[in-house]
Amino acid sequence: MSAVNAIPPAEAPVASSVTLADIRAAAERIRGAVLRTPMIESPAVSRAAGTRVFLKLDNLQATGAFKERGAANRLALLTPREREAGVIAMSAGNHAQAVARHAQLAGVKATIVMPRFTPATKVVRTESWGARVVLHGETLAEAAAHAHDLALREGFVFIHPYDDAAVIAGQGTMALEMLEDAPEVQALVIPVGGGGLCAGIATVAASLRPGMPVYGVEVQGYPAMAQRLAGEPVSVGGPTIAEGIAVRDVGELPLGILRRCHSEILLVPERAVEQAVALLAEGAKVVAEGAGAAGLAAVLTYPERFRNRVVGTTVCGGNIDARALSNVLLRQLLRDGRILRLHFDIPDRPGVLADIAKRISDLGGNVIEVKHQQLFGAPTVQSTELHLMIEVRDAAQGDAIIAAMEAADYVVRRG
Repeated sequence: MSAVNAIPPAEAPVASSVTLADIRAAAERIRGAVLRTPMIESPAVSRAAGTRVFLKLDNLQATGAFKERGAANRLALLTPREREAGVIAMSAGNHAQAVARHAQLAGVKATIVMPRFTPATKVVRTESWGARVVLHGETLAEAAAHAHDLALREGFVFIHPYDDAAVIAGQGTMALEMLEDAPEVQALVIPVGGGGLCAGIATVAASLRPGMPVYGVEVQGYPAMAQRLAGEPVSVGGPTIAEGIAVRDVGELPLGILRRCHSEILLVPERAVEQAVALLAEGAKVVAEGAGAAGLAAVLTYPERFRNRVVGTTVCGGNIDARALSNVLLRQLLRDGRILRLHFDIPDRPGVLADIAKRISDLGGNVIEVKHQQLFGAPTVQSTELHLMIEVRDAAQGDAIIAAMEAADYVVRRG
């Protein structure tokens, strides 16, 4: 999901609302161009959540995210004149690649405006789908304004990422698949950025499963949809791993749909999103970006809401940077107590380091990093600072190692 901070509303939406018939028509229109992704129950995720959880794996789309559904439907509805003119979109992420791919499949020229700060890998991926990439502006708002200027000047059709009925209808096709493949689902939990995906899914649920709750999910730093639904001024900001839903200006059309469907928005902390990314990777063997894991984060954060309910959520994107994923997994190992960081003040004499290593080994710990400061860090010249990172099975094994160190009269602190 692409992070969007200020995209003007669509100038000419295909319609003023979205119906189940629109979404069914979209499903037929995009059949074959978009993957029908699996809806699976993950035993590991269900155990961690304390209830049955089904995962809709839209991270398996060709571009790694659900955005293809809306882009494919919107492009399929272009008139001959619009096809000849070409399309333009603004995005620093998944919407860019979705529009580029489906424009290429449709034989339509595509221009994508990206902010200058966009990582080179995202630029290259978008260009690989045949789009012309224009780097403009220091912010997403500046890039969006430039995209609209180009659309007016060169006659391009602007493909809005979420405030467009055809895009929403395309995103809503996910719900048709979810409810068909897992009819036992009793609640849906859907990440919310601009709101297009959640609006499409809520439309389907309201028609096919009246009364079934559809919860939207935002991170605590970007509660724009929750604030708009509550009639409050929008106040957002700050770094987040869920940058794909870090949105200030939600879509007016999605806002109206979610209001009519009485959808509740759940807010989740950063730590819960990281926990969900790690759980999906370790437990379900599924790679998710932060925004793509936000639905599961809500299930983990609000267990009382979902206890004894069968829950469906979507892994709606898997485009996470490898270094970010690595950091998330390591941070979760530390939180779970499966990596132990210990700091020692030890006597500066031969054999002490070997003795500590042996005691750890005897208890099944695996030393994976050693820092030994003899010259400048220790409080006296007769002592040494020792920092160890140890891999353990669980927190209980880590506690046993610390107890053994203290029993041997070592001064030890957790890091």
